[in-house]
Amino acid sequence: MTHAVPDQTCEPCRGWADSLRGVPYQWSRMINTLTLSTSGQGLYEFTEQAGQFVSDSGVSEGLLTVFVRHTSCSLIIQENADPDVQQDLKGFFSRLVPPAGEPSMRWISHDAEGPDDMPAHIKAALTQTSIGIPVSAGKMVLGTWQGLYLFEHRDRPHSRQVVLHMTG
Repeated sequence: MTHAVPDQTCEPCRGWADSLRGVPYQWSRMINTLTLSTSGQGLYEFTEQAGQFVSDSGVSEGLLTVFVRHTSCSLIIQENADPDVQQDLKGFFSRLVPPAGEPSMRWISHDAEGPDDMPAHIKAALTQTSIGIPVSAGKMVLGTWQGLYLFEHRDRPHSRQVVLHMTG
């Protein structure tokens, strides 16, 4: 059987991976779910929690996959040095996708959960719900000013689940 990625359960792949590294290779996997509380629209940084998860995993080289389990918020990597960046992003998305009550949004039919719900789904569709971050030397490979954020698109407070999956 041929695999694009060596699989520890496949004998030919295990032998191939061992021959490349000179030592037996064990895939390492670790998964955790963070619960983030939001107080309305905005960016909520969780770089520190994700970094601690990577450190606790013991993986030196690998990939951290971050996934949010909701359809009205999203994930972004963005500057974490100047809070004006966050305010400007929030303002941009509010202009790009205004609340359903605005005249330009009268075409929206999904309004059962309030005027901010369908615009929140649109904003989430324009951003991303999953991010892959390389890990090297046991740390996320982020730039100096980069932070990992949950981007809440709803007006009301929510409890959001963010899944962290470390492989290496």
